[in-house]
Amino acid sequence: MLQAQAPGLPPATPGEITPVPVREGIELVVNGERFWHTGDPLMPLLWYLRDVLRLTGTKVGGAHGEGGYDLVLVDGKAVSAIKRPMAELAGARVTTVEGLANPDGSLHPLQQAFIDEDAIGCGYCTPGWLIAGVDLLTRKPKPTDEDIDQLPNRCRCGCQTRVRRAIKRAAGVPA
Repeated sequence: MLQAQAPGLPPATPGEITPVPVREGIELVVNGERFWHTGDPLMPLLWYLRDVLRLTGTKVGGAHGEGGYDLVLVDGKAVSAIKRPMAELAGARVTTVEGLANPDGSLHPLQQAFIDEDAIGCGYCTPGWLIAGVDLLTRKPKPTDEDIDQLPNRCRCGCQTRVRRAIKRAAGVPA
């Protein structure tokens, strides 16, 4: 298929590649890397992460973000990725569970605490718990049981008590 000639460019000769003007889009940073989304601005961030970037740690938990399975950090705050359309993310910094580890590969203290406390269970809810926990520890470095109980996450296999211990371990608070 031939592309229309871009205005101001000399005519292309057969077999020559004709540059296409840059499409409008949404620039954002995901786990420290810049991306340019040129698709549907109403696409939920969850689908962009999972289907476009292939970052599948963020889970699908329903159409309304219940259960905390789809949490990511946007500019340092935990948000539901299914509720956040790409149009609202221009210039945002997004961190998924894949981006929590340090650049040298060492784990975030909360990730290590989850391992140490065996707070993983089936693993489906774990990414959301980690994101919510990092957000909580940023806001409240020494969280109480009540603070942890306020997190929006659900776990169907019963890891809540181990998650509580892991968050307290990462905070240096006795469980």
